[in-house]
Formats: sequence, structure tokens, C-alpha cells
Amino acid sequence: MPPFWSAPEMRNKAMKLRLLTFAMMGLFGAAVFAQDAQQKSMPCMEGMVMPGCTPAKKQQPLQKQNKPGMQHDQPQDMNNMPGMQMGQQQNPQSPDTHATMTLQEPESPANKTGANLPAPELLKEVVTRPTMSLNDFTQLADANNPTLKEAGAFVRRSQAKARQAGLYPNPSVGYQGEQIRGGSYGGGEHGGFVQQTIVLGGKLGLRRNIHEQESRSEQIGVEEQTYRVHADVQQAFYDALAAQVTVHLRQQLLGIALDAVETVHQLANVGQADAPDILQTEVEAEQAKVDYVTAQRHYLETFRVLASLAGKGDLPASPLQGDLEKTPDLNAEQMVESVVSDSPTVKRAHQEIVVAQARLKDAKREPIPDLTLRAGEQYNFEQVSERPVKATGPQSFASAGINIPLWNRNQGNVQAAKVEIERANQDLLREQLSLRQAAAPLAQSYESAKFEADRYKTQLIPRSTRAYELYLKKYQSMAQAYPQVLVSQRTLFQLRVGYVMALREVWRNAIALQNYTLSGGLHAPVSTDTPTTTINLPNAGGAQE
Repeated sequence: MPPFWSAPEMRNKAMKLRLLTFAMMGLFGAAVFAQDAQQKSMPCMEGMVMPGCTPAKKQQPLQKQNKPGMQHDQPQDMNNMPGMQMGQQQNPQSPDTHATMTLQEPESPANKTGANLPAPELLKEVVTRPTMSLNDFTQLADANNPTLKEAGAFVRRSQAKARQAGLYPNPSVGYQGEQIRGGSYGGGEHGGFVQQTIVLGGKLGLRRNIHEQESRSEQIGVEEQTYRVHADVQQAFYDALAAQVTVHLRQQLLGIALDAVETVHQLANVGQADAPDILQTEVEAEQAKVDYVTAQRHYLETFRVLASLAGKGDLPASPLQGDLEKTPDLNAEQMVESVVSDSPTVKRAHQEIVVAQARLKDAKREPIPDLTLRAGEQYNFEQVSERPVKATGPQSFASAGINIPLWNRNQGNVQAAKVEIERANQDLLREQLSLRQAAAPLAQSYESAKFEADRYKTQLIPRSTRAYELYLKKYQSMAQAYPQVLVSQRTLFQLRVGYVMALREVWRNAIALQNYTLSGGLHAPVSTDTPTTTINLPNAGGAQE
């Protein structure tokens, strides 16, 4: 960060200023003594206007010693103050004017305007905790962010559905009876059978392949969600780091402002500062307190956002370790092309085309009928002779059959799968255009913020620092009014805060480009798979969902 006056340096400057003031007080007392002697021994001639004297015809005996800051019992022609002269008697003062003049009287340090309450230290406990780096928060997010676990669950679900889709149909067993009759004849055929459906045409493998391709798409989704989480964590970290630097700047400014209040009250005691100077200095100090407290609360707010993205919402606020000024050096145009070609969003769109093609292959194979085999054994109780009584006995049976795809050849599903491929191709183009639309402004914003930060660092802050030093030096030599010192001081700190904000914008845009413009670390991940559990049910005979 650019050099600047620290609080101890300002205290040393203030001490030197006070010593210079005390020396001037001695000179001031000698001048007053000589002025009083001149009043008693050398009256002015009529028509002349000189400090510390009255015209000869109007001169009156002095009833009290004429000293600066004391009121007289009789009207005076001038205020007997160093550096002031008046040629005629002042007009009577109105009540408002009198109140204003009373306000302009110098104030003592013991009688300061306002409550003069100290600024609360909201980060007193925070600074005692160990520092945390970006890597610490990234590891916490990888382990605790719920969206990453959701995305991983989508992968496991697709893998389980792929395994289920490839399972062979269960066989069927049962009882079969024919020509059952009772009475004296008895008889009938009783037995059991086994039935099995043979899936032909490789349909099970094609069905399994659909879900395997969907599983690969979900794996890309995990990568995509990881970029989303990391992007948000990184941006939140540098937001909090910028807030932490701002707290230090505001604390520095507050220390200088409080020292300035003490200095101006000391100057008021020797007549070198009046009420407006005191009030303006106190206003600057109070504003510095407000800004300091606001900066502390903003840091706590940004840290809480960072902790939530890391999956640890109850994490106590801690100091951050990082270098805000060490911004990434990117080729913005190349980053835009990388976003369009290498983004996980684009990879996932490509994979969705593969999924649609797998569905088309399966749709074309589905008309191939399955073979149903059935076989059994039964006992025929029909009598073939009366003496001796003899039944027909055991007998077997078997059957085989297929469906004939005469009317339903899956024509509609085939056409729908072809349309889905067309839609997936258009969605790929849409994603590429959308990413380019998002990345191009980020590239320009990155370049603008980087240029702005460079101007702050190399031009604005050094010039403003030099201007502040010159104004302060002139004020110490009594050649410059103190309000101008306050203005230059405020300008310098505004520039330093602006520099921090510019660095933050550089980081935000660079992080967005490095993470393919992805964000939404706590948004629910998107799955392309249907959350169903009715694929290839055990009692469906091998039929698809």
C-alpha cells in the first residue's frame, strides 16, 4: 500500500507544532507589552488608523489594562487582537449576531462540543483468533458445502439407475390345471410351469447406456457446481479481505482525526484557532468514528457470507491472511475464448447431445420383440383302463411366443428422440452465446478495474500524499488554514479507500473469468436426469419405464 502518515508520526508532528506554538506565545506576550506601552505614551493623530491607538481628540483614560480576549467597560473603536484593526466603531449586534460571535469564541480542550464518545471496538476478540487463508475456506467448502453433496448424489443416482436398467427380467413360476373334474371319474391335469422372457436386440444394454451417459453428465455437473462454489468462496474471501483493509484505513484515519482534535484545542488556547476550526475538526473526528464502526460491521457481514459459503455458518469471525494487491494478470480476450470453449456448462451441453443420441438408438431397437419361453410338468389323472385302474400319468408341455410389431413400431418415440437431438444441439449453441455474452463484459470490467487500480497506486495516491504533506507543512508554519489540511487529509483517505475498492473489483472480475462466469455456490444444482424409481421394475417383465 502507498505510504501515509501513521498515528505515531502525527503525534510527533503535533508535539512539534505545540512547541512552536509555545514559542510564539512568548513572542506574542512581548508584542502585547510593547503595544500597551505605545498606547500610554504615543497617541495617534486625528485621521490616522493604527492598531492599538485612538485619535488624539477621542482618547480617553484607560480604566483597565487592554489585553486580548478581555471585554472592556466602555465602547471601543477596535478589537485589540493581534493581526486585527478596525477604523470605526462596530454597529450594535443583533441577538443572532451575538449568538454567532459567542460560538466563534475559542473552546478549551476540557469543554469539547458533543458527547465525545469513543468508537466501539467490534473486532476486539476477532484479532486475537488465528488468521485464515483462502485455502482454508476452500477446503471447508469442499467438505461441507451441501450443494456439492447434492451434485454427488445425482451421480450416484444415475449410476444406480444404469445398473437397474440392465437387469434381466425375473422368471415366473406357477400352477397350471386343465380338464379338472370331480365325481367318480376324477381325473384332470395338474402341474406347474416356469416362464422366462428373453430380451432380444440388445435392448437392455442400450437402456443401460442411456443412464450411463446421464451419469457422465451428472459428473460434469459436479465439476460445474465445484466451480460455482469456488467462485463464490473466492469472491467472498476477497470482499472480506478488502473490508478488513478498509477497517485498518478507517482506524488509521480515526487516530489522526483524534490527534487533530487535541492539537486544535491546544492552538485555541493560544489564540491560533477559533471555534469554526474546532468544530470542523470535531466533525471530522465524529465522522471518522462513524466510518470506523461501519467498516467493522461490514467486515463482520462479509465474513459471515464467506463462512456460509464454506458450509460453516457458525464459524467465528477471524482475521484473514491474503495479499489484496497481488492481483492475477490475465489476458482478458483469451479468457473469454476459454470460457466459451472449456466451460463445464459447454461440456455438459455436449454430453446432453450424447444422451439424446443414446435415447435415439434405444428407441430404434425397442420395436424388436422379446421372446417369451414357457415350460412345465403336470400329471394327467385321466383313466386309460378300468381293470386295473390306470391313469395317464406325467406329461410335459412347452411354449414360446413373441409380439409382432405390426401396428406399434415405436414410431413416435423415434421421432421424439430425433427432435431431442436437434434441441440439444441448439442448446449447446445457446450456452456458448450466453457464456460469451456474460464473459465479454467481465473482460472489459477487469481491464477497467486494473487500469483504475494502477492509476490509484502510481498517480493519484502519491500526488494526494504529497499534497497533504505540503498543506500540513504550510499549516505548521502558519501559512495555511487548518480546514485545507482536513480537506487534503479526507481526499487522501478517500483515494486509498477507492484503491481498495478498485482492487476488489479486479479480483471479482478475474475470479469470474477464471471460474467460467459460474456462480451460485448455495443454489441447488441442476440435474438432467428424471428423479424416478420406476425403471425396470421387478414385476414389469423387463419393460422400460
